[in-house]
Amino acid sequence: MSSEALKVALLAREGAARDRLREAIEAAGAQCALECDPQDIVPADVAASGAKVVLVALDPQVEDALEAFDEALADPDLEVIYEEASLAAAREGWDMARWQRHLVAKMQRHGDVLPPGTEQEAESTTPESAAGTDGTELQLDDAELSWEADTGLAAVSVETAGPDVVETINPFDPVFAEHEPEATPRFGELSLDDGSAPAAVMSTGTDERFARDIDELEERIAGLSLVDDSPEEDEPEQSRGAVLVLAGLGGPDAVRQLVAALPTEFPRPILIQQHLDGGRHDRLVAQMQRATELPVRLAEHDQYAMAGTVYILPDDLGVAVNDAGVRFQAGTELLAALPSSDSAVLLLSGTDPSVLDTALRHGWAGALVAGQTAEGCYDATASAALEARGGDTATPAEMAQRLADRWPA
Repeated sequence: MSSEALKVALLAREGAARDRLREAIEAAGAQCALECDPQDIVPADVAASGAKVVLVALDPQVEDALEAFDEALADPDLEVIYEEASLAAAREGWDMARWQRHLVAKMQRHGDVLPPGTEQEAESTTPESAAGTDGTELQLDDAELSWEADTGLAAVSVETAGPDVVETINPFDPVFAEHEPEATPRFGELSLDDGSAPAAVMSTGTDERFARDIDELEERIAGLSLVDDSPEEDEPEQSRGAVLVLAGLGGPDAVRQLVAALPTEFPRPILIQQHLDGGRHDRLVAQMQRATELPVRLAEHDQYAMAGTVYILPDDLGVAVNDAGVRFQAGTELLAALPSSDSAVLLLSGTDPSVLDTALRHGWAGALVAGQTAEGCYDATASAALEARGGDTATPAEMAQRLADRWPA
């Protein structure tokens, strides 16, 4: 083993999960500087190992033991990666190979998660051309791309190098068509006259008459006042939105990175819907609390969401929004119920792609919408679909910065 090999501390109980994580460390060409059950060591042992990465297999016993390691794992020089022990032990075949590639990428801090042997294939494929089924090269000519504004249909003509082979593709986006903007009038068609009264005609009389008209106009302007939109003392505060974080397979690690990078006085509630096998959301609360100084709570029915608080939402809990704020309600909508103009929707690893249309509608109405970049993302299906439709992607830390810029403390 090279002396320059990356040193990794593996904290896990004995069993299949620990074995799989050890295999991933070896696949990364790293050195397992410490391998033990955290119940059997003290926090100082992690620092003494010289590890730059700490890999943790989470189960209830390990989570309890990690409470003593909070200060040691908060070291900014350490890269801490959490994996669910039950999931790590259950993965097999192709799923295990893909998971190991993502884990290796995290430890080596790069975004290359392609299987071996696919690098040359990825480099040889460009957006401008691709091979047809008969071996000919397909050319996409920008001049052949047209948009039918009345129907919402995009007509794309793709011509192959072979003779007289033309294929026309007509993708239809019902969401875009539904929200298609009305035609913008030309400048020459604009008018200050609404048609309800004839336009006033300025007198062409003497200079004295003209001066008198100006004086009258100034008097009228002086009598005008702007509308006082300041709230009355007894007026309730207008409802505010929230940050909704959606995640699934591979999501907990990304969620930790996001909440860890948020400012300690973030002025909006953060709602996290993380799909978990077995639904142990109380365990997720403890995990997230170790990653952030913000208070982390398990959301409950009929509870109001407080600013600067992270809420873990069970799958059956939605929200209702009124003048008093965002209120958790069982059996109601979650994503669709958010007030778009003052909310954010973040699609992290494992998000169900079926939420994409609703998330985009929020974006068109003013919400901050972003998906997790493919780098370090175990399942980027929803994010890739968002990016394909013109949406933004970012790392969890970049998302946190965008939230802080949108809503300064």
